[in-house]
Amino acid sequence: MSISRVNPAALARPSGFAHAVRDRDTVYLAGQTALDKSGKIVPGGIVEQFRQAFANMLTALEEAGGRPEHLVNVTIYLLDIPDYQANGRAIGQIWREMAGSEYPAMAGIGVTALWQPEALIEIQGIASIPVP
Repeated sequence: MSISRVNPAALARPSGFAHAVRDRDTVYLAGQTALDKSGKIVPGGIVEQFRQAFANMLTALEEAGGRPEHLVNVTIYLLDIPDYQANGRAIGQIWREMAGSEYPAMAGIGVTALWQPEALIEIQGIASIPVP
């Protein structure tokens, strides 16, 4: 079987899900909120939460053998789209610092709630890792 579940020690322990699932060259990245290692949402607003949630997703991707340039699709779930848009420059800068300037297919979706009540954002993705 080619399917492997990936749960990096650097992330909060998952309960009822895997942080990533790799099937051959494809990695499915679970939705990541701004949880720190202790399992608490980082303080601050959307910019700080984007940084943590994106870092969490990239940590899972790296543990699965991928890099940011392997991302082919990212979906961002937001409680407050205007807040995200108002902070777009700062969020874009964080993306470029962490993942470079090549962007995958993306969607931003407004939602009424996320799993953790303090979460403002959740990011999930799919990556395609070249097989040698």
